[in-house]
Amino acid sequence: MTTGVPRSKHVGIVGISAEGAALCYRTICVEGATFLGPHDHPQVTMHTYPLADYMRYVDLNQWDEAGQLLLASATILTDAGAELLICPDNTLHQALDLVRDRSRDPHRSETPLTRRKMPAIGCRHGR
Repeated sequence: MTTGVPRSKHVGIVGISAEGAALCYRTICVEGATFLGPHDHPQVTMHTYPLADYMRYVDLNQWDEAGQLLLASATILTDAGAELLICPDNTLHQALDLVRDRSRDPHRSETPLTRRKMPAIGCRHGR
């Protein structure tokens, strides 16, 4: 809906673990209300493969294959309109650099939730 009020970016969550993805979603919603007003937060789309799919590759130290799953999620999310992608997982970040240059839209490839990116979705660090 267009109200004339500037909107925040559409956020895509590349979920790995249920806990990390859920916490990320909740943080975006709670912090969004802090910056955007009561009951307001950025539009959020999430995609997850089962954690077991990632762990098969992680356990075998096959980071490129794990990265391919990240890239597939990123593609699904950007196709859904996400403008900023977040991957709330420390372990799989090892695979990001292996696939980032293969993204069809590299400037929107998976990005960890960092101090630099948090203001783009209306979040503050250390809250």
